[in-house]
Amino acid sequence: MMKLFKGAFAALLMMVGATVSALAAGADVNTTVTGLALRGFDPVSYFTAGAPQSGDVNITAEYNGATYRFTTEANRDTFKSDPAKYAPQYGGFCAFGTAMGFKFDGDPHVWKIVDNKLYLNLSEGVQKRWNEDVPGFIATADTKWTDIKDTAPSDLQ
Repeated sequence: MMKLFKGAFAALLMMVGATVSALAAGADVNTTVTGLALRGFDPVSYFTAGAPQSGDVNITAEYNGATYRFTTEANRDTFKSDPAKYAPQYGGFCAFGTAMGFKFDGDPHVWKIVDNKLYLNLSEGVQKRWNEDVPGFIATADTKWTDIKDTAPSDLQ
């Protein structure tokens, strides 16, 4: 019985640790419950490989309270030299949603680089709408982001 209790307690501590990690990233970065950004995809790969590539669990870097994974140590070092250049805009939340004043999940597979900045969208359908006026939506999202950056997504619904 004691072994069962200790195992359950250890599992509870791991879950609490994961929750604290996600909270540490704050409301301005879209992360998994474990604090992982871009669902583990390498942010540098969008720029160098032209597509998202899964990062290695052993090659990571922290930025704005979130953990990013990388395919190579070279990509990690590139990211660390200028993280703002490679991290997705709006903390990885949907660019179109941000323009509308909301924080929706950004899908790492639905992306676009505009003026050397990485933008994610919620879905292909949303991205299709966003593509109708990319410069306008970026300008609006940039303005809205300053207002919603530190607000939890659930508080914007």
